[in-house]
Amino acid sequence: MNFSSWLAYPLSQLPFILVTLLIAFTVHEFAHAYTAYRFGDPTAKNEGRLTLNPAAHLDPLGALLVIIAGFGWAKPVPVNRFYLRNRKLVGPLITIAGPLSNLLLAFLSLFIWDLLQQFSWYASLTPNMIGIMTTFFSIMVHFNILLFFFNILPFPPLDGYRFIEDLVSNETRAKMHQYESYGWLLFIILAVTPLGNFVLAPYFSFFIPGTINAMSDWLHFLF
Repeated sequence: MNFSSWLAYPLSQLPFILVTLLIAFTVHEFAHAYTAYRFGDPTAKNEGRLTLNPAAHLDPLGALLVIIAGFGWAKPVPVNRFYLRNRKLVGPLITIAGPLSNLLLAFLSLFIWDLLQQFSWYASLTPNMIGIMTTFFSIMVHFNILLFFFNILPFPPLDGYRFIEDLVSNETRAKMHQYESYGWLLFIILAVTPLGNFVLAPYFSFFIPGTINAMSDWLHFLF
C-alpha cells in the first residue's frame, strides 16, 4: 500500500504542513479567544483557551483531515455573547479575528522570508538548507491565506457564516438556524465531491495567488 496516496500533500512536505498547521490553527483560535476576552467575555479564558499552547486548540480529527483531505478544523472557541455590551458591533469583530490572524501570519511569514534573504549569511547556506527554508515559508504563506479564504466562506460552521449571523436581526438568525443543517450538508458536498472543482477550486485558484502577489508587491513597495 502506498501511504503517500492517502495524503492531500506530498510526503516530503508533511513535516512543514504539520508545523504550519500547529501555528496557524493555534493563532487562529487564540485570536478568537483573546478578542472575546478583551470585549468582556471570559468564557474562553475560563476554559483554558486563552493560550498559545497548541494542545488547547487542536482537534485530532480535524488536524488529520487537513493532512488527508486538505481541509479540517480546530476546536471552536466558546463565545457567550450575553457578556458583550454591543453584540452587533463586537460579535463580528470576534468572529473575523480568527481569519484575519491567518492573513497577518501569511504577511509576516512573507516579510520574514524576504528579510532573511537580504542578510549576507543567506548566500553561504547550502542549497539543501535554502530549499528547506523556501519550502517552509512558502507553505506558511500559502496555508494561512488558504485558511483565511476557507474560513470566510458563508457555510456553517465556518467563520463567514457566523459573521453573517452576527450582523443580521434576531428573526433572521433564527431562520438561519432552521436551515443550518442544509448549509452544512451543502458545504460537505462541495468539499468532498467533484462539484467543488466548479465552485471551490476556482475561488481558491483566483484569490490565493492574487493575495500572495498583492502582499509581495506591497512589501516591495514599503521596503
